Amino acid sequence: MKELIYLNGEFVPVDNASVSPNDRGFIFADGIYEVIKYYNGNPLRYADHIERLKRNLREVKIDVGPLDVFADVFRQLLEMNDLTRIHAGVYLQITRGAHKRIHHFPVDAKPTVYAFAFPMPSAKENLEQGIKVITHQDIRWLRCDIKSVSLLPNTMLFNQAVEAGAGECILIRDEKVTEATHSSVLAVKNGIVVTHPLSNLILPGITRKVVLEICAANNIPFEERAISENELLKLDELMIAGTGSEITPVVIIDDNPVANKKPGEVTRFLQQKFFELT
Repeated sequence: MKELIYLNGEFVPVDNASVSPNDRGFIFADGIYEVIKYYNGNPLRYADHIERLKRNLREVKIDVGPLDVFADVFRQLLEMNDLTRIHAGVYLQITRGAHKRIHHFPVDAKPTVYAFAFPMPSAKENLEQGIKVITHQDIRWLRCDIKSVSLLPNTMLFNQAVEAGAGECILIRDEKVTEATHSSVLAVKNGIVVTHPLSNLILPGITRKVVLEICAANNIPFEERAISENELLKLDELMIAGTGSEITPVVIIDDNPVANKKPGEVTRFLQQKFFELT
């Protein structure tokens, strides 16, 4: 079966799809994206993802009109590609559209809207055993709260993790942990869950939000504050959280063990409650 994608209002085979080489997403990375995970056809926090998308589009001044259509578009993509009975993801990208190359935002460009669905299984071994991460200076721009398609710094840093045999790269700016290349970072010390506060330096992660809601509902204390670089090797537990990562324990940082090198009790509890939701 040929993969079907959604492009500018139509469902077409991926091999038949075309986008202008003058698209500003291609030339300037002038666009926004979202990824939503569906568990057997049911989306996790669809409304939160769409609300974040709306905010990001406002921030970069791309007007694509009402977003109500996407719930049905995503459902059809999953059905057409036979992805309703497994864990699957839907990727949506909206760029400013095709235009002659100018550095300011053109007023007459028509946005390009592209979406596709794909299998997105849970990484069971990572979830059970935990992963190794590396650390690196956060070399990204100062609007990390915008989910921009401009991900070259993230991919450069994640590639270093892959080359080191690690599952993620935790980023450090001014001696403080911000997030990871495609995940939020949450720590546990003395029973308290700690994560960087929302700001321009991190993406407002949907899974991060879910984790803090689980903490609040189950009387697990949490603090939204930056974790210092010096604290990293003194933590009781560490985890990354994201649409793809779900809640993944971190057991090794730069070849140093986190506590006893096993996923901790708080992490296990958060995993349990998260998967009850899904």
